[in-house]
Amino acid sequence: MKATILVRPKPGILDPQGEAVQSSLRQLGFTVDEARVGRVIDLELDDRDAETARAELERACAQRLAHPLIESYEIALER
Repeated sequence: MKATILVRPKPGILDPQGEAVQSSLRQLGFTVDEARVGRVIDLELDDRDAETARAELERACAQRLAHPLIESYEIALER
């Protein structure tokens, strides 16, 4: 099973990388209202049911992969 986790700053949290990307794109002539920079974590998991995998990944995100006060995350699973 493959898991993809997208972690990004929560709305209202300063994002210097996002601001740099936004500024660079504007200098190139792109119209950009906002840019947020996050990270993608791809994991290959052993075969298990999706419910168990999601619960384990939720725990991993809350404890290690994302800072719950300033970051949000999304988990996508596929077989």
